[in-house]
Formats: sequence, C-alpha cells, structure tokens
Amino acid sequence: MARLVGPHGGELVCRLVPKSEVGARLEEAKRLPKVPMTSREVSDVIMIGMGAFSPLTGFMAKADYEGSMRDMRLASGTLWPVPITLSADGEAADRIKDGDKVALVDNESDQIMATMIVSERFTYDKAEEAREVFRTEDAGHPGVAKVMAQHNVCLGGEVDVLSEGEYPETYAAYARPPETRKIFEERGWSTVAAFQTRNPLHRSHEYLTKVALEVSDGVFIHPIVGKLKEGDIPADVRMKCYEVLLDNYYPPERVVLKVYPMEMRYGGPREAVLHAIIRQNFGCSHLCVGRDHAGVGKYYGPFDAQRIFDEIGPTDLQIRPLKFENTFWCSKCEAMGSIKICTHDKKHRVFISGTETRAMLSRGEDLPPEFSRPEVAAVLKEYYMSLGDE
Repeated sequence: MARLVGPHGGELVCRLVPKSEVGARLEEAKRLPKVPMTSREVSDVIMIGMGAFSPLTGFMAKADYEGSMRDMRLASGTLWPVPITLSADGEAADRIKDGDKVALVDNESDQIMATMIVSERFTYDKAEEAREVFRTEDAGHPGVAKVMAQHNVCLGGEVDVLSEGEYPETYAAYARPPETRKIFEERGWSTVAAFQTRNPLHRSHEYLTKVALEVSDGVFIHPIVGKLKEGDIPADVRMKCYEVLLDNYYPPERVVLKVYPMEMRYGGPREAVLHAIIRQNFGCSHLCVGRDHAGVGKYYGPFDAQRIFDEIGPTDLQIRPLKFENTFWCSKCEAMGSIKICTHDKKHRVFISGTETRAMLSRGEDLPPEFSRPEVAAVLKEYYMSLGDE
C-alpha cells in the first residue's frame, strides 16, 4: 500500500461548495455586498477552495498575515511563507463590518467566485510586506508591483468557493489534491518528485526530471496556468510542448502531468517554500529546486531558493527539496551534465539565453537539438512565427 506524505498542517482542506448546492448559494450571494477580486486573488481563492493552500480555510486575518510576512509562520506556528490576502477599496471596506457575509467577485468577468464571512478588517504596510516577502521595494519586481497596487484595507475570513472559473473546462489536465493523491496511490507510489514550471521544458529540465525519476517512484510535472507576467509563453502553447515531450521521451507509467491555477508572485526563496507546501498537499514527497527557482530579474541569488530550505526546521515540512545545479549539454561529454559532474571548459557547454531563444524562433531558426527536443522546438517556432503575423 502506497504511503504518501500527509497534507501540510495535518488536514487537507476543502472549501468547494458541493455542486448540488451551488445554485442556491449563488442566488443568496447575488444579494450580498460584493468585493471585487484581482486575478491573483481569484487564483488564490480557487487554491484555497481545492485544498492546495491547506491548512488555510480563507484569506488571512491580521495575526496570520503578520506572522507569515515577518516570520514565515501562521499564528498557530505552522510554516507559511507568503501572505494570502484580500484587499478592498476604502469605500467598499467602510461599509463592511466584522461578521458580515460578502460575495467575492472576479473583477474581470464579474463572476461570483465565493462567499466569505469577514472575521477581521485590518490595515497593513505595503512597503514592509514587499521588503519581507520579496526582499525589495522596487516596483519593477512584478510581485512588488501587485502588492503596491492593492487597496489599503484587507479582509480576512473563511471562504466557501462556488466556482473554479474556466480552469476545469479549459484544461483536461486540471486536478485537485485529492485527485492527484488518488492517482499516486493507485500507481503504488510513495515517493513522488514534483517539478514546478512556468516555461516549456528544454533539455536541462528534462535532465532534472529524469534524475528525479531515478530516485523516486514517479515524477509529477505540475505547470502553473494562472496569469503570468507579460512576455511569458501562454499556457496552451506550453501544454503542447509538455505533451509532445512526454509522449516521445518519458515512460508514461511513471509520469503524471497536471496543471494548477495559481498566479506567480515571482517571490524567489519564499515562493519556493510555498511551491513545496502546495506539492506536499498534492501528495508529493520531493520538489525539484533548480537555479533561480521562482525568481525574476536579478533580485535573488541563483541558489537562494535552495538555501532557504536549510533554514526551515526538520519538522516544518514533510516534503524535501531535490537541489540541482545549473545543467547543460557538454559537447566533450556528449551528454547532459552539471558542474558537479562535468569538468570541461565552458566553451563546450550549450547555453542559450531566453532572449536569444526567442530571437531564433522568431526568425524561424531551429534550436540546437542539444538545447531543445525538436518536437518542442517545432511547437515554439510555430508560436513565435505567429506573433510576427499580428
């Protein structure tokens, strides 16, 4: 019998309203005061609903917010590295009192996503949150920019989630934690290595996941499909890349591909810990942590996201990091490798920057097979060539 790691905090939360009750609950919600949510808040409420953010049952009240921001701890002492908050504008917030029930609405589609009983209204210091969580107040950081754009009052409280938006219908690979746990158990897996990604998988990523496969029962490829920053490759294109790669180069019985709806914060080390917590809730025992995990620009050192796991107590997480050096194709080794196993000069290593990759694909050029599998490169070339037609 497979024995998967337990959920973070000990219990897998479910705040999704049963389908049989959604209609009546929606009618009630239409009569409630409405609180608009940004795309990030929408993705967060879905993550809470499906249990991916266990043990959170709603948006944070002040004690959990401050503990998470300053010490990476909820008020209960449970490890939690990133605040999960809902902000409301002054006019709307002034009308809402503690104990009120409100409807949470997607501000882009005007769809009611959830209801919440407000346990607490509180003000907060955006600059402090930026410094603590992102290590910078620079508004050029996409995560900082979103914090600074928030309203000045936060509403905390438990949520009841009425909708997961378009994700279940848009993505055949959409899955919630109970579903992935069932898949892993049915396959008899106890050790599962998760691979977080917001990009297509190139040869380096393939190498990392296959090293993880050597030491685990299975690998869980888990792309993020919430809103990304401008310039990132759309989810539908990335899904084609994942599928052609897995179809051609992986043993199907040892790999699971599913997607999840969170929106990236690009929080580097702290977000790496959040990614680990999420994967533990999905049933994974290990998380692949490579170079500049969840980073952006030059805000973090290349291995800061690995070092932060050394600062976490041994009982705070059941999931463990698999730490990887930067990997590459070495023409002397005639194989993939890293600085741990390859001693050859840098001139023998195939590195292509993201900027150079995009430029080559936009010109219709093929990527070197040492960098990208041809099936993946073909999907990307078609996408970048299409941009030139717009």
